[in-house]
Amino acid sequence: MKAEAWIFGALTIFLVPVTPIYWLLSKDPTGTAALILTFFLTLMITGYLGLIAHRIDPRPEDKKDGEIAEGAGELGFFPPQSIWPLFCAMTMALIALGPVFGWWLTILGFAIGVVTCTGWIYQYYRGEHAH
Repeated sequence: MKAEAWIFGALTIFLVPVTPIYWLLSKDPTGTAALILTFFLTLMITGYLGLIAHRIDPRPEDKKDGEIAEGAGELGFFPPQSIWPLFCAMTMALIALGPVFGWWLTILGFAIGVVTCTGWIYQYYRGEHAH
């Protein structure tokens, strides 16, 4: 986690001089506000990653004498192909088009969304990939 904290810390430090320079050159309050909020967001992420780095055991990439072989093994569960993200995206399109064509379409989209999100969440509890 130390490497990630350093990356976000560098981005936070980068935003300190860039924000006033942007304000002086453009006088744009919207962009300046966005840069200020980005600064605080990266500062928050840096703090979180720094705290987590102190609480957990060092990973191989965090140690100076870490070996490549220490990072070997199972990295996690990577799901196979799924059709549910497509259905959820189409449901979101229905919800987004609701205000354009009528609120009934948004209500229908939320109803279908319950089904598609449930299918996506529980796809590994039935069929070929059941646990």
